[in-house]
Amino acid sequence: MNSSTSNTKVMNRFDVTSRLIAKLKNEEAVIGGIGNTNFDLWAAGHRPQNFYMLGSMGLAFPIALGVALAQPDRRVIALEGDGSLLMQLGALSTIATLRPKNLTMIVMDNGIYQITGAQPTPAAGVADVVAIATGSGLANSAWAADEEDFERLVEGSLTATEPSLIAVRIDDKPGVGTTRRDPVQIRERFMHGLGVRQPL
Repeated sequence: MNSSTSNTKVMNRFDVTSRLIAKLKNEEAVIGGIGNTNFDLWAAGHRPQNFYMLGSMGLAFPIALGVALAQPDRRVIALEGDGSLLMQLGALSTIATLRPKNLTMIVMDNGIYQITGAQPTPAAGVADVVAIATGSGLANSAWAADEEDFERLVEGSLTATEPSLIAVRIDDKPGVGTTRRDPVQIRERFMHGLGVRQPL
């Protein structure tokens, strides 16, 4: 465990995802990274403004960046696992450079590649995702100490004037739901939810 996370509580991904969804009141877009992150998003509160990624590891933050730039008046939240983020660290400096004020990034860090067999990620021992984000230029980055602190950080991010990153230490419980694996349906529902396409 990194020293910077020694005082953070290990939380449950579905619980914190449910807490996040309960805070959303203004048709905010939510991008769920692959695997258990979007399984729990689906189960916590299916909404047309949710985008469920399939097989595109590490791209939740880049996709959310595109949505945030395309719709600057809409708050955009991205949910990503630590292993996926570590595949696309360059996205952090790009986001820091473009500074979309409407983007919140949430990293679910359990220190393992859970879907592929629970192999440890570098975040399990040597890599601190908040320190990496801060070093990439994302000053508004923090570890959530517990569930109440997570809710406080989410609320703050929804009115922030710069991109925010919230890291959460989570357990290794499996995802609660299973996303319907229909890419066309996912895309069309999301585009309709964002008001850029009429329903099929």
